[in-house]
Amino acid sequence: MKGKILIVDDLHPVFKEQAVAQGYEVDDYPLITRAETMAVIANYAGIAVRTKFQIDKELMEAAPNLQFIARAGAGLDNIDETFAKQRNIKLLNAPEGNMDAVGEHAVGLLLSLMNNYRNADIEVRNGIWDREGNRGYELKGRTVGIIGYGFMGRSFAKKLAGFDVNVIAYDKYKTGFSDAYAKEVSMEEMVKQCDVLSLHIPLTKETRQMVNEEYLLHFRKPIFFINTARGEIVNTHAVLSAIQNKKIIGAGLDVLEVEKFPALGTQGWFDELKLSGKVILTPHVGGWTFESYRKISEVLAKKLETV
Repeated sequence: MKGKILIVDDLHPVFKEQAVAQGYEVDDYPLITRAETMAVIANYAGIAVRTKFQIDKELMEAAPNLQFIARAGAGLDNIDETFAKQRNIKLLNAPEGNMDAVGEHAVGLLLSLMNNYRNADIEVRNGIWDREGNRGYELKGRTVGIIGYGFMGRSFAKKLAGFDVNVIAYDKYKTGFSDAYAKEVSMEEMVKQCDVLSLHIPLTKETRQMVNEEYLLHFRKPIFFINTARGEIVNTHAVLSAIQNKKIIGAGLDVLEVEKFPALGTQGWFDELKLSGKVILTPHVGGWTFESYRKISEVLAKKLETV
């Protein structure tokens, strides 16, 4: 046996099946608490998690035999990466598993915003037939700007290929990545050209609250704004202010600075956000489809072979 893996979250059964086939012993406890995990983690070579709780220094210190952490998703912001590196604990994630879901969700948010689907639907259900008030915009000929050109950014760009748009991308940590779907540009060119801005970057110390009032001020044209990355990257007050000042025409937000109720409902900005007819909200489901549920686990299981 290669060792024991503890699954502490809801993963597709294929992960356990393939891990066992590779020679691991797997305990699948999706309802286990953090306290219960702390009590037994010393017995495991690996832990698999989605977003249930933080895999922090305290937990890793309680796991002297831990060799890897398998994150069933793309981001690693619920893991103390610095301490894991110090301990030589390998981090596995699966952006390949949900990149199509995120790309499609971002396109869906954009089309909904540009064509007033949400407002139109509400009005028709309430006996209002307002064609002029719900006149939309076409994507064709517009410039879509992508921040971050990894798996998610490229997936979004690829999904846009049939819309006859100009796709540009900026990635602080990559160069020479222009391809058939997007052209690499500087941030200076991004703020000059784009009609649509979509975020596809991880949450780090550097990106936390990156999109604030000063950041949005630099954009030359009014934009449609999409965030399917991480909510904490964006200052919500700044987005609402930009909507009021017509710097943002509409915002599609799959992620928020604070997520889940009741905590979300207590935020000072939430009432304005939910009442705005210029905002579409979804509950962090951009990468969470019936298909991605399986694909994420398949990718993670395949990456176990590299441990």
